[in-house]
Amino acid sequence: MGIREKIEEWEKKSLSEFATLSVRTAGRKKDEPACPVRTEFQKDADRILHSLGFRLLKHKTQVFLSTTGEEFRTRLTHTLEVASVARYIAGGLNLNRDLVEAISLGHDLGHTPFGHTGEEILDSLTPFDFRHSHQSVRVVETIENNGRGLNLTKEVIDGIEGHSKGLSSLYDILDENVQGQGKTSTIEGEVVQFADWIAYINHDIDDAFNMGLITKDDLPPEPVKILGMNFQDRTVSMIKDVIEASRGKGHITMSEKIIGATDELRRYLYGNVYRKDEIISKEDTAKKIVTFLYERCVSDYGLVLKEMPFLAKERPERGACDYIAFLTDSRAQDLYAQYSR
Repeated sequence: MGIREKIEEWEKKSLSEFATLSVRTAGRKKDEPACPVRTEFQKDADRILHSLGFRLLKHKTQVFLSTTGEEFRTRLTHTLEVASVARYIAGGLNLNRDLVEAISLGHDLGHTPFGHTGEEILDSLTPFDFRHSHQSVRVVETIENNGRGLNLTKEVIDGIEGHSKGLSSLYDILDENVQGQGKTSTIEGEVVQFADWIAYINHDIDDAFNMGLITKDDLPPEPVKILGMNFQDRTVSMIKDVIEASRGKGHITMSEKIIGATDELRRYLYGNVYRKDEIISKEDTAKKIVTFLYERCVSDYGLVLKEMPFLAKERPERGACDYIAFLTDSRAQDLYAQYSR
């Protein structure tokens, strides 16, 4: 029995009845030989890890547009924190950690420069709905590898596309999952949904502290009392509760007490941090840059094709979005400076 086969056998014997086994993957769009060492989901995690899109996340804003990436979270560090939380949850529930890692590493590959501001402005400009989750799928299927894509398994693509929650509350997503109407078809995909929440809620509060936007006394007292006084305590409280509340169930959930406290912190961020003047002023600049680049790329599509010739068959509006979403913050700023002279 080979190395990969031993891992697959271990999965069958050790993982939960609800786990997604790598040997039972629904496969890829293009069949390919199995790896002698890695399972199918391990191959996917490696492909994402070594992709250009993953490296570019290092230079993309998470939330705070005034950062340089040297002190505060970037889209890359957010991705790594999501993967860490997801692995802990999957391990505690005997789910497939390789699958949650692959989904986690790929879930934000389609994020635009300038965080959610870039996403919102592209959505307002395009004749179609623009969502970073769908764009992440385009990255792994259409953009990476000079247009050839990464040929990932269907489970990983499903988890990437289904991770995004928008402004939905934790309660809404939980209800959808329990009723079988969720955006992802595997329990590992649900793990990443919750890991994404846990990671961004806690690290955005932490960054807001470090930027001087809020103090610890500004946080709503009841969630702090329930979850903990600091970043680590709150993160551990949420992870522990997800594992304990989800054990023996076919869906990921939280206890009423913890989900209530977590959602209150989420609402606090949207109501009291993300809309602060210090952030809004930076967003105005980002909106100007993204709008200019989109209009310029649509009117002169050759600018896109010069760097992404594999988008030749796409209509300019679609190709412009693919091009701009793949840019880093600094690259978008440089192009704006170059073309707006």
